[in-house]
Amino acid sequence: MSFGGFSSTAAPRPRPAGADLITAGSSAWRFGGQPARALTVTTESHRIFVLGHCGAKESELSQLSSSGPPTNATWRWAGAYAVIEETVSGTIVHTDPAGSLPVYATPWGGCWAWSTSARTLAALTAATIDTERLVCAVFLPSVPALAAGRSFFEGVRQLPPGARIELPANGSSPRISTSWLPTPVRCAPPDIRLRRSLEQATSLRTDSDPTLSCDLSGGLDSTSVALLAANALPSDRRLNAVTVHPDGDLGGADLRHARLSAARCTHRITHHLLPLADDHLPYTSITEVPATNEPAPSTLTLARLAGQLTWMREELGTRTHLTGDGGDSILFQPPVHLADLIRHRRLRRAAGEAFGWARLRHASVGLVLRDAVRTAYTTRRRAAATLAATVGTQASDEHGRATWFPLLPFPSWGSPLAARLLADAARRMTQVTDPLPGLDFSVRVLVDEVREVARTAAADAEVAAAYGIALHNPFLDPLVVDTVLTTPLDLRPPQHAYKPVLAEAMASLLPPETAARTTKGSFNADHYTGLRTNLAELSVMADGHLATLGLLDPDRFRSHLAQAAAGLPTPLATIEQALATEAWLTVHHRNPLPGWTQVPAGESHG
Repeated sequence: MSFGGFSSTAAPRPRPAGADLITAGSSAWRFGGQPARALTVTTESHRIFVLGHCGAKESELSQLSSSGPPTNATWRWAGAYAVIEETVSGTIVHTDPAGSLPVYATPWGGCWAWSTSARTLAALTAATIDTERLVCAVFLPSVPALAAGRSFFEGVRQLPPGARIELPANGSSPRISTSWLPTPVRCAPPDIRLRRSLEQATSLRTDSDPTLSCDLSGGLDSTSVALLAANALPSDRRLNAVTVHPDGDLGGADLRHARLSAARCTHRITHHLLPLADDHLPYTSITEVPATNEPAPSTLTLARLAGQLTWMREELGTRTHLTGDGGDSILFQPPVHLADLIRHRRLRRAAGEAFGWARLRHASVGLVLRDAVRTAYTTRRRAAATLAATVGTQASDEHGRATWFPLLPFPSWGSPLAARLLADAARRMTQVTDPLPGLDFSVRVLVDEVREVARTAAADAEVAAAYGIALHNPFLDPLVVDTVLTTPLDLRPPQHAYKPVLAEAMASLLPPETAARTTKGSFNADHYTGLRTNLAELSVMADGHLATLGLLDPDRFRSHLAQAAAGLPTPLATIEQALATEAWLTVHHRNPLPGWTQVPAGESHG
């Protein structure tokens, strides 16, 4: 389920086994029947491709043929897509601002190879695993900027999201210019803009597959997507909405809200309950996850996801499935929002929101304000320098604090080598010029977070594709992301409020009780049960690839696993990152890389 090509078509180029050329005379290929549209341009040496799901009408795309892609081409319409231009001098890649369709590139054969699959490019160049990238993923995933642009394979880079990248035909250095800068836009109110963009993102999927299904968890995000999808379907279609719940427990708040929402739309929704049994517990069979470009967020809950996907495909005939994933990333203000209020002299509002945040976090309002004031006068570059000096130490957990780069404690089972590689990555980060200068701090932090979530969500989509289902997350559509992140400071919601803009946007569809929700149920208890149940298998993984690379101490890691399984206070976030990454490494080394083949005899590239 990927695209790719080369920056030069001067000689026959290989392509992955089983892939098809998108059009004659080009080196661009696609694999797995992905949607792609090739446009006729005025000259034979200039081709334009729109790759991925794009809501543009044919009449709108035809304008690209005459005038070329506009600056906002990759977020003008709903969908997650890239725009590719092939010219005599090279290939121009226009990436979406959220990174929802990641594009990677690597030098090869005197030119550039590009693809939406980093693993496929790694097979082309026989690339090894990037150990430093592993360290960033395991020990400090809370700072996405630490590994910005790096894939999990040496020499394979992710092209910058929201940019125009020229990959020269002669293999010289790419020329990169930023296309997307989320500066404030003052037009319609935020709730109206969000409703409009989310409707477009959802309708694109219902139009392409009216038989699709949707999560209906009872929370605001998935419920909003489900109700929009149900209303967008033709009148003779009903949405299959799926609510998973613990086996034998039909009284949870999430299930109650899911039923309320389904009842609001009985003529449009068929509501399905899917109980989770013991064989769906977290941590079960995590090394059976399909091979992906990087560790997928769903790895630790693979049994649950695989069970749901298999059931939907066999019982409902699902081919396309929508989720509410990504909503948490774009609908909450990060703690550094308080620093923006102080910088812009919104002092009364800053004080009020600091009290609200302190109550929510059970923290001292004085400490909350101290962090916010300190950060308000700290540039991103200076914060990066501080990070480089402190990363890899036994620091306190800074989650929830108003800071540029919140640190996680470096675990005692982490090796000195891992700490050193983490510091190397941080020092390298200080040397990179920020491509998005001048933004409010909260917006800049959200850009990093959204891009991390969107890129890893693409790995989850790879997992789902292995079960025959196309997974979509409308909240991560670049059009929706742009809508939210261009909201002016004075119209952004309070930091401690629970998604008020979405609740207002969906007020006409959501049940009033659901719109008023301020919490969401969790499966944390299941995580601890799953940890205890699978402890023996997980303990064996301590001696795996991460230990062989010298990144963790196996005995200490096993000890911390046992403490967590026993319910003792143990930081679980880093342990889970290590387990997911170890599972990914296991699967990667067990499964052969995608094969490449030379162009069949008689087939021309132009």
